[in-house]
Order: sequence, then structure tokens, then C-alpha cells
Amino acid sequence: MKKTGWSLILIAALLLTVAVVADAQQPKKVPLLGYLSNSDPATDSTRSEGIRLALRERGHIEGQNIATEYRYKVDIILAASGDALIRAAMNATKTIPIVMVGAGSDPVEAGLIESLARPGGNVTGLTNLGRELGGKRLELLKEAVPKVARVAVLYEPASPPSVIELKEYLPAAARALRLAIQPWEVRGADGFEKVFAALNKQRPDGLYVIGSTLMSANQNRTISFALKSRLPSMYQSREAVDAGGLMSYGADLTDSYKRVAYYVDRILKGAKPADLPVEQPMKFELIINLKTAKQIGVTIQPIVLMRATRVIK
Repeated sequence: MKKTGWSLILIAALLLTVAVVADAQQPKKVPLLGYLSNSDPATDSTRSEGIRLALRERGHIEGQNIATEYRYKVDIILAASGDALIRAAMNATKTIPIVMVGAGSDPVEAGLIESLARPGGNVTGLTNLGRELGGKRLELLKEAVPKVARVAVLYEPASPPSVIELKEYLPAAARALRLAIQPWEVRGADGFEKVFAALNKQRPDGLYVIGSTLMSANQNRTISFALKSRLPSMYQSREAVDAGGLMSYGADLTDSYKRVAYYVDRILKGAKPADLPVEQPMKFELIINLKTAKQIGVTIQPIVLMRATRVIK
């Protein structure tokens, strides 16, 4: 694989790259697993550790018959970020297997694969339904805090998956729930304070943050605003709730990351990505922060608390 191809990936997605080198002509050579992500190591370490442990259960033991290193030549790419990363990898190679770890939008709609059952090409893996769950998140927010009637939605217009969630998934759910959603676009880090100032005048009842690179990088700012404004907030990631957000709902990423080992194992044993169906999540998690609820003066409905995967007290 040419260095220019990898430069494209590195520049486009700020990749963490590691390599998998498996030479069929030299069976004694230990395969090296490559892991790609635009998250920081501290955020991603627990999930990536799940892959290592699941691979060990399948007989691929790090330091014995599999290892990890930084390389520019790879035989398997693990894409632990969204559409842009996967597409950059696809543009760089049409032959190296690319295993999606689940981030991003619907891979069929995004044109990354032909279908879930028959992906075609060199891409397979997991889809976590991150955007498609937008309606469910609104529903849970309304159920948890029934007084919520007007929800401010923060989104990054430069992120196509965010726009899809805003325009295709949230409106129908809002109508069914009799919620009014108010979109607020944030184009850069310097745009948050202007939006916050406007929201202080509008006084919505809740805050819904659509996940994107920009929102993740400024997560503490949105959480701080919601706390100061006493707004019930809904996020896509559990990390946001750990940091002080009120609620999150999404696929259980720990479970998804472990499932990645299945794809790596099958490909290392000769399977083609085109023949490995893309899987949807089997487990979901609802995280609620009761410390935050108390701080902003809301009482979470007991029926919602009973459904929570984890409650922070």
C-alpha cells in the first residue's frame, strides 16, 4: 500500500494507525493487528481492551500468535470512527479488509456497503444504529422528564450523519411525542457561546446533543451549560453522562467491540469481507446520572429508572 494512501487517512481523520501483516507465503510470521480511531487513547482504551480479550478467547494471544505495532502497510484495518474515516480507508485501498467497529451512520445509506447481508467490496463489520436511535432518545427524555415540551438540538452542520439525524429521525419522533424541537447549528468551537446566549433567552425545557467530532471535543462545555441552565440533557455516549450529562442511550459499545474479534478471526482464517454480513447491535444501554438530576432539580420517573442499564448516584 502506497504511503500516499496512508497520508490521506492520517490527514483526513487524524488516525491512530497500527498494522496487521499476514503473509500466506510465510506462515511463521506473526500477524500484527491494526487499530484505527480518531478518539484519544484514554477514551478508547477500555473498548479496545475488549477486542484483545475476545481475540484471546478465540486463540489469538497477543505476544504469541498475534501482536500490535505501528505500520504503514496493513492487511486488516479496524475503523473505530465514523463515515469519514471508513471512506478515507476505502479510497486508499480496494483490497485490504476494512472492519467497521460501529460508529457512523447507516452504512448502506452512506454508500459504504451494498447491503447488510451482502456487504460486497472490502468493508464489513458492525453498525451501531447511532443516528437511527435519535427518536428513541427523544422518547426516553420525555418519559424521564414529562414536563419537557421544547427541546433545543445542538448539531454540527458540517457532519452529514448529524444532519441526517436532525432531519430524518428526530422530526417524526417529536411530532409523535408532541415535542417542539429547535435546531441550533454550531460550526466551530467559537460558536458555542453565541448559541448558549441565544438559548438563555429562548429558555427551552431540554437539551439534545447530536454526537459529532465537534460536539465530542466540546462536550464539557455543553454539559456545563446544561447544568447552569438546569436543562435535562440527552447524549449519544455514556462518557457524556459520566462527565455530568443527564442521560444517554445507544448501543452497548463494549459488547460491540468484543464482537469485532469475530470478524478479525474469520478474515485471518480466509473469509472475504464481502461474504461476512454486517451486524446490528444486540445490546443497548440507558445511562442516567441521578447526581445531575438532583443538581438541576428534576425527578426521573421510576419506570425509566427501572429500565436503566446503569444509574450514577
